[in-house]
Order: sequence, then structure tokens, then C-alpha cells
Amino acid sequence: MDDAQLQSQQRLLIRQRIRLMVNQYEVHTENADGSEGPLLAFAQQKRLAFKEQVTIYADAEKSRPLLAFKARKRIDLASAYDITDASGQPIGVFRKNFKKSLVKSTWHLEQPGLGETTGSERSTFVAVLRRLWNFIPYVENLPFAWPYHFDFTAGEQVVFTVDKKFGFRDRYVVEINDPRLDRRLVIAQAVALDALQSR
Repeated sequence: MDDAQLQSQQRLLIRQRIRLMVNQYEVHTENADGSEGPLLAFAQQKRLAFKEQVTIYADAEKSRPLLAFKARKRIDLASAYDITDASGQPIGVFRKNFKKSLVKSTWHLEQPGLGETTGSERSTFVAVLRRLWNFIPYVENLPFAWPYHFDFTAGEQVVFTVDKKFGFRDRYVVEINDPRLDRRLVIAQAVALDALQSR
């Protein structure tokens, strides 16, 4: 899929696959019937990395890089993550707001020329429930995913949303409302919501 086709997407489906030493993410278009369409992007995250770096590819064979994001600092809960294109040129930044995230996870995504969007969990009740659930011994190893819903806004406008579905393993639906948003940044932020949520 070329850049123009990628940029035209308004709805993305993301599925996480658990492997022995890595988490894998598949980003698909959506077919008219709601099923997964062609693969748009494939990401693989090493667990327990001291300085997080994730490369996102245009194919599952990892032959064509699409973008990457990398933490600026080691083991810093409030570190910014630089997003670069396939040639290593900067295209955006995201960071977690650690203070606000103590109750409801909150992220900031910056795109040059467009400014900053802020994403936070829609439901305080679900946010608190997820945190309490994580205090129960051994539950993090269960193949069960609590749902959540992030609204990313610029001013009063919702520019995109990330909806984690209830069920076994992690599935997400991403809705993009602002045509100016770089879809690569949206993919990076959506993957980070899962990959870095517990950091």
C-alpha cells in the first residue's frame, strides 16, 4: 500500500499476538463487513527493554520499514518518544503524562504543523478498575484483556480514538476523524498504548 492509500484510511484494526520473548502487533484495514482487510503494518516489541525502541514494518516479513519510535531516555516514566519515518527522519513525538496517568492514562502526540493532541481514557471507572485488577497476583499472565477507550483531542475536537475490545488477547479499533493526521503517527501511538501502558 502506498503513502496516499495509507493516509486515506479512516478505520484501522489492530491485533496483538503474544510470542515467547516479544509482543507482535498487526495493523489491518477494515473490510466493508467489518472483518480484517489487508495488512498495513507489522510491529514487534522486545519485552523488558531498558531503552524502548520499536520498528514498524509495512509487511510481516519485516522487509520494508515504515516507521519507528524510540525513547529519548532509559527507564524514564515520563520520557518522550521520537517517531521517525523509514529513512530515519523525524515525523512526530509522543509522551506519557505520568502525573495524570496515575488515575487515567494520558498521552500527548505532536505532529509538526498540526500541533499537539491529548489522549486520555474516557472512563475513570474503567481506568481505576484496570489498575485494581493488576494488583491481583498472577492475573497479568492471563489471556484476558480489559477494555478501554482513548479519545485524542485537539481543543474540543476528537481527532482520533483507540478502542480496546473486551475479550481474550488484545484487539483494537482505531477511528481517525481528522484527515490531516499522519496515519503513521496514529499507528505508532496506538501500538504504544498497549506496548508501553504499564511503563
